[in-house]
Amino acid sequence: MSENKLKRALRSAAAVGAMAMLVSFVQPAMAEEPVNTGYFGDVAIKGYDPVAYFTQHEAVEGSPKYSYHWLGATWHFASAENRDLFVGDPGKYAPQYGGYCADGVSSGTVTTNVDPKAWRIIEGKLYISYDPGAADGFEKNPTKLANSQKHWSEVEQTLVTEKLDKNWQAPAN
Repeated sequence: MSENKLKRALRSAAAVGAMAMLVSFVQPAMAEEPVNTGYFGDVAIKGYDPVAYFTQHEAVEGSPKYSYHWLGATWHFASAENRDLFVGDPGKYAPQYGGYCADGVSSGTVTTNVDPKAWRIIEGKLYISYDPGAADGFEKNPTKLANSQKHWSEVEQTLVTEKLDKNWQAPAN
Protein backbone atom coordinates (compact mmCIF):
# COMPACT_ATOMS: atom_id res chain seq x y z
CA MET A 1 0.00 0.00 0.00
CA SER A 2 1.41 3.40 -0.92
CA GLU A 3 2.11 5.96 1.77
CA ASN A 4 -0.72 8.26 0.53
CA LYS A 5 -3.27 5.41 0.59
CA LEU A 6 -2.14 4.43 4.07
CA LYS A 7 -2.53 8.02 5.34
CA ARG A 8 -6.04 8.26 3.81
CA ALA A 9 -7.02 4.93 5.36
CA LEU A 10 -5.75 6.04 8.77
CA ARG A 11 -7.61 9.38 8.49
CA SER A 12 -10.81 7.54 7.53
CA ALA A 13 -10.44 5.15 10.44
CA ALA A 14 -9.82 8.06 12.82
CA ALA A 15 -12.90 9.89 11.51
CA VAL A 16 -15.07 6.78 11.94
CA GLY A 17 -13.73 6.31 15.46
CA ALA A 18 -14.39 9.95 16.34
CA MET A 19 -17.96 9.72 15.02
CA ALA A 20 -18.60 6.52 16.99
CA MET A 21 -17.33 8.18 20.14
CA LEU A 22 -19.49 11.26 19.53
CA VAL A 23 -22.59 9.10 19.00
CA SER A 24 -21.90 7.22 22.24
CA PHE A 25 -21.90 10.55 24.13
CA VAL A 26 -24.96 11.99 22.38
CA GLN A 27 -27.22 8.92 22.44
CA PRO A 28 -27.73 8.74 26.23
CA ALA A 29 -28.67 12.42 26.37
CA MET A 30 -31.10 12.08 23.48
CA ALA A 31 -32.63 8.90 24.90
CA GLU A 32 -33.68 10.80 28.01
CA GLU A 33 -36.98 12.64 27.66
CA PRO A 34 -36.58 16.28 28.66
CA VAL A 35 -38.19 17.17 31.99
CA ASN A 36 -39.17 20.73 32.88
CA THR A 37 -37.28 21.74 35.99
CA GLY A 38 -37.77 25.46 35.54
CA TYR A 39 -34.89 27.82 35.08
CA PHE A 40 -32.92 26.76 38.15
CA GLY A 41 -32.36 23.47 39.92
CA ASP A 42 -33.46 19.98 39.01
CA VAL A 43 -36.88 19.63 40.66
CA ALA A 44 -39.74 18.59 38.37
CA ILE A 45 -43.09 20.44 38.38
CA LYS A 46 -41.88 22.90 41.01
CA GLY A 47 -41.87 20.21 43.67
CA TYR A 48 -45.52 19.19 43.34
CA ASP A 49 -46.49 15.54 43.77
CA PRO A 50 -47.47 14.04 40.38
CA VAL A 51 -49.31 11.12 42.00
CA ALA A 52 -51.56 13.39 44.10
CA TYR A 53 -53.21 14.76 40.94
CA PHE A 54 -54.57 11.25 40.37
CA THR A 55 -55.18 10.07 43.94
CA GLN A 56 -56.29 13.29 45.67
CA HIS A 57 -57.53 15.14 42.57
CA GLU A 58 -55.65 18.27 43.56
CA ALA A 59 -52.24 19.89 43.29
CA VAL A 60 -50.30 18.95 46.42
CA GLU A 61 -46.79 20.11 47.22
CA GLY A 62 -44.33 17.31 47.66
CA SER A 63 -41.45 17.12 50.10
CA PRO A 64 -37.74 16.56 49.49
CA LYS A 65 -38.08 13.93 52.23
CA TYR A 66 -39.98 11.75 49.75
CA SER A 67 -38.09 12.23 46.52
CA TYR A 68 -37.04 10.13 43.56
CA HIS A 69 -34.60 10.85 40.75
CA TRP A 70 -35.98 9.97 37.30
CA LEU A 71 -35.14 11.21 33.79
CA GLY A 72 -32.49 13.57 35.12
CA ALA A 73 -34.87 15.35 37.50
CA THR A 74 -35.81 15.10 41.16
CA TRP A 75 -39.50 14.44 41.77
CA HIS A 76 -41.06 15.29 45.14
CA PHE A 77 -43.98 13.47 46.75
CA ALA A 78 -46.30 14.14 49.66
CA SER A 79 -45.78 10.65 51.08
CA ALA A 80 -43.66 7.55 50.79
CA GLU A 81 -46.71 5.75 49.40
CA ASN A 82 -47.04 8.24 46.53
CA ARG A 83 -43.32 8.00 45.83
CA ASP A 84 -43.55 4.21 45.68
CA LEU A 85 -46.56 4.37 43.32
CA PHE A 86 -44.55 6.64 41.02
CA VAL A 87 -41.45 4.43 41.15
CA GLY A 88 -43.62 1.45 40.20
CA ASP A 89 -45.02 3.16 37.07
CA PRO A 90 -43.63 6.65 36.43
CA GLY A 91 -45.17 6.86 32.96
CA LYS A 92 -48.63 6.58 34.50
CA TYR A 93 -48.17 9.59 36.78
CA ALA A 94 -45.60 11.89 35.14
CA PRO A 95 -47.03 14.88 33.31
CA GLN A 96 -47.13 14.74 29.55
CA TYR A 97 -44.47 16.62 27.61
CA GLY A 98 -42.06 16.45 30.52
CA GLY A 99 -44.17 18.93 32.49
CA TYR A 100 -43.79 21.71 29.92
CA CYS A 101 -46.93 23.74 29.26
CA ALA A 102 -49.32 21.52 27.28
CA ASP A 103 -51.00 24.58 25.79
CA GLY A 104 -47.65 25.88 24.54
CA VAL A 105 -46.78 22.50 23.04
CA SER A 106 -50.13 22.55 21.20
CA SER A 107 -48.87 25.57 19.26
CA GLY A 108 -45.38 24.14 18.78
CA THR A 109 -43.67 26.27 21.44
CA VAL A 110 -42.04 25.71 24.80
CA THR A 111 -43.32 27.39 27.95
CA THR A 112 -41.09 26.57 30.89
CA ASN A 113 -42.82 28.68 33.52
CA VAL A 114 -45.79 26.48 34.43
CA ASP A 115 -48.27 26.69 37.29
CA PRO A 116 -48.63 23.26 38.95
CA LYS A 117 -52.11 24.34 40.04
CA ALA A 118 -53.11 24.72 36.35
CA TRP A 119 -53.58 21.09 35.46
CA ARG A 120 -55.99 18.65 33.88
CA ILE A 121 -56.21 14.89 33.59
CA ILE A 122 -57.49 14.02 30.13
CA GLU A 123 -57.89 10.42 29.03
CA GLY A 124 -55.87 9.28 32.05
CA LYS A 125 -52.89 11.57 31.34
CA LEU A 126 -51.70 14.58 33.35
CA TYR A 127 -51.24 17.89 31.51
CA ILE A 128 -49.82 21.02 33.14
CA SER A 129 -50.17 24.55 31.78
CA TYR A 130 -48.82 28.01 32.54
CA ASP A 131 -52.08 29.27 34.04
CA PRO A 132 -55.64 28.08 34.86
CA GLY A 133 -57.12 29.71 31.74
CA ALA A 134 -54.71 27.81 29.50
CA ALA A 135 -55.51 24.55 31.30
CA ASP A 136 -59.22 25.23 30.84
CA GLY A 137 -58.80 25.99 27.15
CA PHE A 138 -56.63 22.92 26.65
CA GLU A 139 -59.32 20.71 28.15
CA LYS A 140 -62.26 22.31 26.34
CA ASN A 141 -60.68 22.40 22.88
CA PRO A 142 -59.94 18.84 21.66
CA THR A 143 -57.85 20.14 18.76
CA LYS A 144 -55.30 21.45 21.28
CA LEU A 145 -54.68 17.92 22.53
CA ALA A 146 -54.31 16.62 18.97
CA ASN A 147 -52.03 19.52 18.07
CA SER A 148 -49.86 19.00 21.14
CA GLN A 149 -49.40 15.34 20.23
CA LYS A 150 -48.53 16.39 16.67
CA HIS A 151 -46.02 19.07 17.75
CA TRP A 152 -44.38 17.28 20.68
CA SER A 153 -41.66 15.50 18.69
CA GLU A 154 -40.39 18.79 17.18
CA VAL A 155 -40.63 20.61 20.53
CA GLU A 156 -38.85 17.73 22.24
CA GLN A 157 -36.07 17.80 19.63
CA THR A 158 -35.64 21.55 20.24
CA LEU A 159 -35.34 20.91 23.98
CA VAL A 160 -32.84 18.08 23.49
CA THR A 161 -30.77 20.21 21.12
CA GLU A 162 -30.75 23.11 23.58
CA LYS A 163 -29.71 20.74 26.37
CA LEU A 164 -26.89 19.30 24.28
CA ASP A 165 -25.73 22.79 23.31
CA LYS A 166 -25.64 23.86 26.96
CA ASN A 167 -23.84 20.66 28.03
CA TRP A 168 -21.40 21.03 25.14
CA GLN A 169 -20.60 24.59 26.22
CA ALA A 170 -20.41 23.78 29.93
CA PRO A 171 -16.93 24.20 31.40
CA ALA A 172 -15.08 20.97 32.19
CA ASN A 173 -14.64 20.08 35.86
